[in-house]
Amino acid sequence: MATVDGAYDCVTKTPMGDQSSVFTVISNGDSFHGTNAGPMGSLDVTDGKVDGNRLTWKMEMTIPMPMTLEAEAIIEGDTLTGTIQLGAFGSAAMTGTRRG
Repeated sequence: MATVDGAYDCVTKTPMGDQSSVFTVISNGDSFHGTNAGPMGSLDVTDGKVDGNRLTWKMEMTIPMPMTLEAEAIIEGDTLTGTIQLGAFGSAAMTGTRRG
């Protein structure tokens, strides 16, 4: 079984343009915690779940507006491919590569 832990250099394609971040995953059985840190600050992972190589989690955004982001991603090798639900703004594709 592939491990999901690590720091991933990510790009999220948002309505405000591409947002770079470092997404950190620290798993513990079927759950995980971590952060998604970018130029606008760091968001803590809440309700992180691990199902094989599939991750689901939430993040509470406050800037530029309060919003709960719901995200999911699949880890294949060192590649992360996912989607973040942006409330009324639809969804944003998220891709990343695990740091060596």
